[in-house]
Order: sequence, then C-alpha cells, then structure tokens
Amino acid sequence: MSSNVPISNPNNITAPTPQNTPLTHAPISLGLSRPTVPDITEDNEMDDGDKAEPRIADLKAQMLEMVQGKLSTLVGKSSGYIDSLPLDVKLNIEALKGVQVKQNELQNQYKRECLELEKKYLALQSPLYDRRHAILSGAAVPTSQEIEDGEQYSLKFDEDYTPLSKDTPPVAKAIPQFWLTALRNHVGLSDIITDRDAEALKHLVDVRLAYLERETSPETQGKPGFKIQFFFEPNDYFENKVLEKTYLYQEEVGYSGDFVYDRAIGTEVIWKEDKDLTKEFEIRKQRNKTTNRTRLVRKARPIESFFNFFNPPQPPSDDAIESGDLEEEELEEIEEKLEIDYQIGEDFKEKIIPRAIDYFTGKALEYDTIDEDDDYEDLDDDDDQFDEDSDSGSDVPAVRRPQQKGRGGGAANVNPEECKQQ
Repeated sequence: MSSNVPISNPNNITAPTPQNTPLTHAPISLGLSRPTVPDITEDNEMDDGDKAEPRIADLKAQMLEMVQGKLSTLVGKSSGYIDSLPLDVKLNIEALKGVQVKQNELQNQYKRECLELEKKYLALQSPLYDRRHAILSGAAVPTSQEIEDGEQYSLKFDEDYTPLSKDTPPVAKAIPQFWLTALRNHVGLSDIITDRDAEALKHLVDVRLAYLERETSPETQGKPGFKIQFFFEPNDYFENKVLEKTYLYQEEVGYSGDFVYDRAIGTEVIWKEDKDLTKEFEIRKQRNKTTNRTRLVRKARPIESFFNFFNPPQPPSDDAIESGDLEEEELEEIEEKLEIDYQIGEDFKEKIIPRAIDYFTGKALEYDTIDEDDDYEDLDDDDDQFDEDSDSGSDVPAVRRPQQKGRGGGAANVNPEECKQQ
C-alpha cells in the first residue's frame, strides 16, 4: 500500500486504512488488489466430479495465503493517512494523547487503591488463617459450629455426602502432610515436586501471603508487590525456618490497564551438608596429563526440584536484548520460564493459600483441570508420550500466556483484584 495517499478534498478526509493495520482486521477491499486466482466454472466442476470440492478448498487456501502474505508486510507500517492530515488536525490528535495521559494516571491510581483493598481484606482474613493453622497442626480443638459449617459446605457441592458421626467428640489432632498434599493437588506443582522434595515438604507447616509496604528494603526499590512465605519445622534438609518468594510489580500499569510483573526474588536456601535437593552429586575420575596420576572429583549438576522455585529466572536486561547477545530461541525460553514462574506465584496468592482445604481434599482439581475447549496450544511436539486411554491430562501444568509482556520480554500482566476461580 502506498503511503502517498491522494486527497482530493482536505475538508472531507477519510482514512483508507487504520494507522497500524492489524493482521486479522483488514478486509481486502481496503486498497489491496484482489488475488488473481482463476475461477472454477460449473463445467469444470462437472468434469472433475468428486475432485471439484478439494480443488475449491485448495484455491481458497491459496487465496488466504496470498492475502495474509500481503497483510503481513503492512502490519506496523503507517498508511500515510495521519501524516497527510492538516496541522490543526494533528494538534488535536496530540491533544487526545494528552487526555489519554490523564486517563492512564487515573487507571494507575485505581489499581493502587485495589491493591490497598486487597491488603485490607488480607488483614481481615489473618485471624482465619491463624485458626486454620491451629486446627491442622493439632494446636486447637475444632468447635461443633466449625464442623457443622464444614459439613454444610460439603453438602453444597455433593448431595451424596454423608455427615460424620457425632459419637466421637472432636479433639486436637494434627492433619498429617496437609501442605504437601495440597501442593501436590495443584496441576502446576504436581510435576515439579519430586519424591526427594516430598520428604522435605513433609515439614512444611504453613504458607502465608504478605503484601509489600512502600518503604521496604532497597532490594525491592519501593515497588508494589507481594510475597509468599513458607514456614518449616526443624528438618534434616536446610537451616531456614522460613523461605520466601517475592514478586514485584512495575510502578506503572501496563497498556491493558493491569499491573505488570517486574521480577521475582527468592530466599537463598541454606542446605545442610549433602542435602541440597536442587543438585545431584556424582564421583568422577580425572587423570593428570603430565604425571598420569588419577584422582576422584565430586561433581554437582543441577536437577529438577520444587526448591528451584526460590531461585527464579530473571528477565534479560534491555542492553542484552538490544545488543543481540541473546538468540531468539534463548529469549523465548526465558520468557516461557518467567510465565510459568509468575503463574505459579499468582496461583499461590489467588488459589492455594485462600483455598488450601480444597487443594488438600482434591476438590480444587475440579476447577483447575484444563478445559478441552479452551484455546491453548500444545507446546510439546511429541504427542505419543500420552496414552489415549489414561486419565493423566491433569499431569500437564496449565500455563496461561499473558496478553502483554513487560520489560525484558517476560513479565506478565496480572489483575490483582480479580479472584481467578476457574
């Protein structure tokens, strides 16, 4: 499409195309020449018989390919319409951008207030989280009212539920492996919790959410965000009593009007000797080329582990992207890791912590199971690894791809005030 658009009357100007031509919203009639594909006459259809229908389909595919090829060269390019407008009209366009700036400021303020509202209700929920921890850890006796409310909750979702016998009075008794079971019932965490991890996660006694205050450490630079806190009883694996994962938002909301993730910070796990679950050690023989003597060397290599969650991937710097030091495949791999990491953090915040009992019982799986009708694409090329007769569809983590990337190519949009119940 030529950028030199002839204008016969400056006072009656119409835009032949949008300023930036979207790939999926540009009809052929907007200045594009129609594809020159020969028509199929009725006689040809009669001669070809059953071959006519496939030929029509092939020609339609060719037409679509030609149109998309032309449109792909126009995406992001100016049609020349804006440049051709009179100066007084251009000034009005700039004024509209100024109005948009004020709208953006209000949207940013709105999201900030939503975040403050989340903090308010987290404070209201804290006593309930304390009560939950007291019951599941065996530090408190459940009340009859709590048990009755729980049974009504079960009946609400299961008409066949049978209330428990009241012959045995409630007592203070811990629920074994509560948090390990809850985490393993999350579709995104089940695959990354190894059997070795499970032995350590048996000592996980509580998981909490906390929001960042503006006057936080220099590490967070006063940015808004939240952190997930994992509380452990003394164990044989690491010294830490609390492991934290902090997620930071960027100062300004993204183009869609939602907060955009900036980066994540994890606690350094202080492993006890030979207990690092994120590494595997092996003994190798080395030979000195000069003396011909051999020695045994202990080598460590990284392995998959839930505890890699506390060593999050970092977005590449702007300099690294602009300099071209990273290949496109490397950037895509980093982006995918960031998306998964941010999604898991968001699921802890919005789902696992507030609905821990539903993950422990497995009820949450009814809502977390991937819907076959959802518009997701398989990232694995090898479909043969799945048995058609198996019911292991929930073994694949569900990762929602963000609508907009943040700085560094991997930060996802999030909407903190919306409860993501599926």
